[in-house]
Amino acid sequence: MSGLDETNEARHFDVIIVGAGISGVNAAYRVQDQLPGYSYTILEARADLGGTWDLFNYPGIRSDSDLFTFGFQFNPWTLDNPIAEGSAIKQYVRDTATKFGIDKHILYNHRVSSADWSSDKNIWSLAVDHNDSEHTYTARYVIFGTGYYNYKDPLKADIPGLDAFQGQVIHPQFWPEDLQYKDKTIVIIGSGATAITLLPNLADDAARVTMLQRSPTYILSVPNRSSNRWLSYILSNALYLRLQRMISIYTTRYFFLFCQRFPNFSRWLLKLNVRKQLPSHIPYDPHFKPKYNPWDQRLCVCPDGDLFRSLRQGKADVKTDTIREVTKNGIILNSGEQLEADIIITATGLRLQIVGGAALSVDGKKIDVGGKYLWNGVMLQDMPNAAFVIGYTNASWTLGADATAHLVCRLLKELESRKLVAAVPRLKEKDAATIQDRPLLNIKATYVSLADRILPRAADRGPWRPRDNYLSDLKFAQSGDIETGMEFVQGPNLRLRPKMS
Repeated sequence: MSGLDETNEARHFDVIIVGAGISGVNAAYRVQDQLPGYSYTILEARADLGGTWDLFNYPGIRSDSDLFTFGFQFNPWTLDNPIAEGSAIKQYVRDTATKFGIDKHILYNHRVSSADWSSDKNIWSLAVDHNDSEHTYTARYVIFGTGYYNYKDPLKADIPGLDAFQGQVIHPQFWPEDLQYKDKTIVIIGSGATAITLLPNLADDAARVTMLQRSPTYILSVPNRSSNRWLSYILSNALYLRLQRMISIYTTRYFFLFCQRFPNFSRWLLKLNVRKQLPSHIPYDPHFKPKYNPWDQRLCVCPDGDLFRSLRQGKADVKTDTIREVTKNGIILNSGEQLEADIIITATGLRLQIVGGAALSVDGKKIDVGGKYLWNGVMLQDMPNAAFVIGYTNASWTLGADATAHLVCRLLKELESRKLVAAVPRLKEKDAATIQDRPLLNIKATYVSLADRILPRAADRGPWRPRDNYLSDLKFAQSGDIETGMEFVQGPNLRLRPKMS
């Protein structure tokens, strides 16, 4: 169900947003708030909103960023717990969409299979699959708020002999609703946020849970309650929520910069945090001593130390080793140790994918996303009137999504005021010969390195540099130079539909 008429005449919009998750709902609010009268719709491939929070349903699924910054700036998270479970986040997204009338603009079960820009007409034509038939939607501007995860195919780990296992093999991305794990022996392969979330949530009912990791991850235990709650007694609620958000933004930013500037001291501090929570039979080294510096990969947050509590209770364990082979009833490690298992969970990462796998083209010519640079972290080189919402890896995703939405709205205002119809990022030949590539995402995770040719490129200078700082990116979105690296196209009217009241 949706609030939009599905006639042919109603398939033309000023702006089309692809994806009804955090990014899409945030973009929709900014469009209707900053561009009043612009027509827009949200095309959502799934049957419900929420994106990631609608897809993943494994036990304990939660945010790994605080909701004071992961939540929407225009509709702050009001509960006291900064780390929330997936169901609560999805409900929060739903409540936000309903509160601001965004839900009336969402078309569910509408999967974008391709998008082509016409330079003659200066419009996007999107091929959309709905109810086993294909429809065409057109827009002057498209915002791809689909994130960068592949919702259909997980990242497959190379695990020798896994097919020989006679128990259940589960990937967290496709968690069976009817999975019975009470009194079962479970091995979780992986050491990232998913594995660290699963272990304490399975340990309460399982006979035993072992997290098997090739190498450990930095883990930071944090109280799952606001330390600034006292401010709510002396400030108005609106001011308190605004201040709470700014405190979280600055705290996260300065902690990241501190870890980058003083890696050895940061290692020591994180080590202290972990060692005081470990039971005596589980050593810090090698199980919690990563080989890389803090924030070279994303830090894993452990609310109220739930992982360590499960380890102390004796129903969970950690093994740091590599797999020799999987047998019919367990895993043999290269050390010779054998782990018995009824269930193996492969929490080995996610496969990355841009725009939900849709084919992109300009005048019928395919766009190779992995071969193009990203202009100011938002628009793709040689691709007119389209934005890619890519959040931060060193802060909350939503902060990056919001900076993107602000920049898109400013750009559309600029186009309309100057009687332009299109903006196309262009890389000059002389610049192309001298710029040096830089990672788009500033982490060294395996799943990111494997997607090197999937994600757009970034460079060391100009508008092609990667983003990683919300405060500076928001300032740029509001008043930065949008002329450099951008080609503008003249036209009669930016709007595709009459101004809405």
